[in-house]
Parts: sequence; structure tokens; C-alpha cells
Amino acid sequence: MTVVLETRRDITLEAFRRVAWQGESVRLHERALEVIERSRRAFLTLLEADPDLVVYGVTSGYGQMAHLRYTPEQRKEHARFPPIAPMTSFGEPLPERVARGMVLARLTNVVEGHAAISQPLARAVAGLLDGGPLPPVPALGNGCPGEIQALAHLFSGLFDERAQNGLGVYGGDLGEKESIALVNGSPCATALAADAALAARRRVELAVAVFALSIEALKAPLDHYDAVFEELWEDPGEVAVLRRLRAWLEGAGAERRAYQAPVSWRILPRVLGQAWRAADQAEEVAAVGLRAVSDNPLFVLPDGANPLGRVLSNGGFHNGRAYPAMDNLAAAWADLALLCDRHVTKLLHAPTSHLPAYLSPSGEGHMGTGEGYIGCLGFSAVGYAEQARHAAARHFLPGSEGGGFGQNDVALPTFLAWRGEAEAGRCLEANLAQLAVIASQAFHVTERAAPPRLAPLLEEVRAHCPPLTEPRGLAGDVERLTGHFTETVFGDGPLLP
Repeated sequence: MTVVLETRRDITLEAFRRVAWQGESVRLHERALEVIERSRRAFLTLLEADPDLVVYGVTSGYGQMAHLRYTPEQRKEHARFPPIAPMTSFGEPLPERVARGMVLARLTNVVEGHAAISQPLARAVAGLLDGGPLPPVPALGNGCPGEIQALAHLFSGLFDERAQNGLGVYGGDLGEKESIALVNGSPCATALAADAALAARRRVELAVAVFALSIEALKAPLDHYDAVFEELWEDPGEVAVLRRLRAWLEGAGAERRAYQAPVSWRILPRVLGQAWRAADQAEEVAAVGLRAVSDNPLFVLPDGANPLGRVLSNGGFHNGRAYPAMDNLAAAWADLALLCDRHVTKLLHAPTSHLPAYLSPSGEGHMGTGEGYIGCLGFSAVGYAEQARHAAARHFLPGSEGGGFGQNDVALPTFLAWRGEAEAGRCLEANLAQLAVIASQAFHVTERAAPPRLAPLLEEVRAHCPPLTEPRGLAGDVERLTGHFTETVFGDGPLLP
């Protein structure tokens, strides 16, 4: 399958999923190629028509050299060099899916002519998504005001003759503005936010299902999740969660706990509702970013008021919504990881859960059953909850002089925010796995079946971590279940069979 781009509004979150996650290629529509060619001609005409025109990075130097002015000959020589100087970050690379997403987001500036690059270069950028491996993009060390370090790595492959299969390799000379058009703007922030948003929706849905399993393991009163709260609380996220919890619990056992469950069960709809809202926000931020032109300098095609077009310097390289949206997701994952820890602890505590005592951390009675000891999972749940909490530290614009010189006085924390969100998400998946194993054991020792809709989830849990029937270590089983949950979050299939 191929995603065809005619305008920037074709670059949607669904297109991102297909290109970045599923590996589909991209083709520029003929009408888009016509606009790109017309824009390139108009931009060059504007440069020739006004010898006094100041265009950052084109008729002037970069950064602290922006005060320099080039003659027409100098600017052509200046333009020939590919954007490799910013390749100063290094270390652990971003996942390939994220790098592919960055290339797609880069095309937003291109497809309607705002980047003012040539048609061959536009085709070469799109060609990077034809299936060949992309250059590794470091996840760390990107401390510039925009994204030139990461993007320089990403597009270095266009000028590398060693690139496998020659995919996307650009054989021509770069012209005025083309080099800076590859590395300026905010496609990285957009791609990071979109990646987090796609995973977030599936992670929340998975969390709702696992917590429903925990509700039934405790036999928590279903009053806690009554439909009346949809009207009384008036929050769309909480409404969505309440409906999903009730759907998972349809057909639940009639015998329930005689009094209210611990707080961590009763506040589930509200904490999960906040996670739902954070996912909604991330999707909206990603959707806007994917269709938003963010080039600097940005070319505006000719119109009646400006027959030669215009070139505007701007701050489009700074996406001020991406890192707060990812911070909100990370905070939601940390809160849910904490609730997993509380559920694990309470299910293991026989006086609270009313489950057999050998589930408890004290291990009382477990030797007599011969089924092994499961209490140490509580220790692991605490560890992952704490790790998620530390990963979810909120990010701000750096207080030190980011960039350190000249005009570059404010850096961005976007890459760090994505990293923190991703780590908090992995910790939540680990704790969801541990909670699911505890709930599975609760069903086993009480000889109960899960409600019909939750039965497939229970089967999946037991396929990776069978109930304890004799003493054994659990680390390998729980790790495999965690990996399965992670694959589910980053997959495209149904959450459950």
C-alpha cells in the first residue's frame, strides 16, 4: 500500500500510522508536484527580483552568522553544501518507526510549496520511505533551539552514496534554501507526539481491560461504575471509561463484596478518565502538527497582494504543544502504574481481598497448598511504579542558555519528554502484566471463571504465565507477558482476540 499526498491535509494521524508503524511508502500526487515546481520557480524569481531581500540562511549566514550578507554567487556556493554540520548529537537511536514518522512530517512543508525546494529533491525525500533503512537518529543530545541536529542525521542519507539500494539518494546539487528546508521546522516534535498518541490510545484501552479483570478478581461492587456517574460527573473521558468497564464486566458474578472496595478501585474511572483525556489531547496535538507548516524561513506563494510571493522568518521550529502533551501522558502512566501497585498489594492482602491467605506477602498457608509463593510480585510493582513516577518528571524550557551562542538562546525538551513518556509507558505495561498475573491467580485459587468478555484476556495472560500450581520463579513469565502487552500497544491488531 502507498499513501498518496496531494495537500498537507492528507498527512493525518492515520497516514502516520500507515507510514511510520506499518512501513507503507509515500507518493507525491501529480498536482502536488506541479505546486512544488511552481513554488520553486516563484522563489527563485523573488530572489532575482530583489537584490536587497534578506532571507535567513539563503542570502545570509546561519545562526550567529545571520548578519552576513551574500552576493548571488556566494549564496549559490553557500547553498551547495548538504546540512551535515549539525550532526553533533550521538548515542542511542530512536526507533525506526519514529524516524519514518519524521520524514513524513517533513513533507508537510514540501507538499504545498512552502519549503520552496525543487521537484527532484521533494521526490528524494519521499523516496526515503520506500523501504530502505534510514540513518540512525540519536535520541539524546538534541539540545538545539529547533531540530537541526536530529534532522541532519535523518537526511544525511540523501547525500550518502553508500546508502543501501540508493533509496532516496539525491544526485543533484542543492540550490538556494534547499539545505535549510531539510533541517528547519518541527517535524521531529510532531512525529514524537504522533508516535506517543498512537500508543497512548491502545495503552489506555489495555489498562481498562486489565483493571476490569482486577475489579472482578476482588469482586468489587459494581455500584462503583454505575451509569449514573456519566451524567453526574459530566466528563467525556470518564464517560468513555465507565462504559468500557461495564462492557468488560458484563456477565460478572452476582456475588459481590458486601462493602465498598479500597480507594484504588473506586477512583479507577476518574484516573483512567484522565489518561483518556491525555490521549485525546495528544491525538489533537499530533493531528494539528502533522498538517501545520513549520518551516523557517517560510515561503508564501504569490497572490494578488504579493505577486512575487513572500519569505517570512518565524518560530515554526518550536512546537510548544508537543512536550506538554507527552508530559501529560507520562503523568497518566505513572498514576496508573501506582494504581496497579495498590491493586497488587491489596489483592495479596487476604484481610482486604478475602482471597486465600497464601496469596499474601506473608506467605501464610502457602506451603500447605503447594502452589508456590506469588507475594514478591508486590515488590516488583513498587519498583516499576517508582520508576514511572521518576520518568514522568515534567519538562520545561531549559533554564540554562540552550544552544549557548548568538541567536540560539532557547532549546527544546521535546526529545526528553518523549523519552520520559516512553519509559513511563513501559513501566505501566510491566505493572499491568503483574496485576494481570495476580488477578489470574485469584481466579485460579477461587475456581472462578472470568466474565465472558474478559475470558480471552485471561487466556492470554495464562498463555504467558500459567497459574502457579507448584513453586516456580515468575520473572521470565511476567517479562514475556509484559513484552506481549508492549507488542499489543504498538501493534495494529485488536487488543484482544
